[in-house]
Amino acid sequence: MLRRFGESFRRFMYGRYGSDELNFALLIAAVAISLINLTLSRFLGGSFVYARIVSPILYLLILGLLGFSLARSLSRNIYARQKENRWFRRQWARIRDRNNRYYRCPKCSQTVRVPKGKGKISIHCPKCGEKFIKKT
Repeated sequence: MLRRFGESFRRFMYGRYGSDELNFALLIAAVAISLINLTLSRFLGGSFVYARIVSPILYLLILGLLGFSLARSLSRNIYARQKENRWFRRQWARIRDRNNRYYRCPKCSQTVRVPKGKGKISIHCPKCGEKFIKKT
């Protein structure tokens, strides 16, 4: 019986996107917000503002994150989901990069990476050649 269920689930998921790093991050965020909501309900449970405004907003945010994660997992548009995941991984790498700062060129909006802690430096855009000064 369990094998039959597993086989039908495999057939159902065939051609669908499945899970990736962005889905995992969405689930972690939903769990974290749920724990925050639980903690706040312990301390502020009797408060009118918390019970009528904050708690429903957090609850809807949790449902939205879980629904978005489920919709991404069941999506058949694999190209769009891969594009979203690439964007997420790029942003996550920028957050974790402690040695560099990222600036946008004022002329062409190209992202330029420069080392941190060098003070005021002149940045040369590799795409358009524009020079601009920023503090790292």
